[in-house]
Amino acid sequence: MEETLSSGGPETVSSRVEGGVAIIYAGGYLNKINGERTKRECRDRLQNGCRALVINFSDTEIVNSIGVSILLGVIDAAEEREARLCFCNVNNHTAQLFLMLGLARHVYLAPTEEAALVWLNAANAAAPPVISTTPTQRH
Repeated sequence: MEETLSSGGPETVSSRVEGGVAIIYAGGYLNKINGERTKRECRDRLQNGCRALVINFSDTEIVNSIGVSILLGVIDAAEEREARLCFCNVNNHTAQLFLMLGLARHVYLAPTEEAALVWLNAANAAAPPVISTTPTQRH
């Protein structure tokens, strides 16, 4: 299991990889600085081959508007790589914010990290095959 750590103190972003799933631990306040650290960690993990991301908000007390904007960038990066994305341990205030702003339409909000991993494993097992949307010609 590979682990990384960005910065130090209460605004630390750390991560680990478990079976192709990157679990990123956002710091206490998801603002521009910590949000950028989180986004960088997510992008690095995707570039290194992770097919799913879990962002764990267990230590995150506040997500400001810049943090939300950065999370939208993470959602876009995951969609570009066709990776699954899940947020977990989101406090009630932040979950309401994500619901109100529509982020919850793009990510699964899991109650715990364990639930996120179970959901990702179930989603991967049940994933439909990729079907071409290119129209076929009839002769």
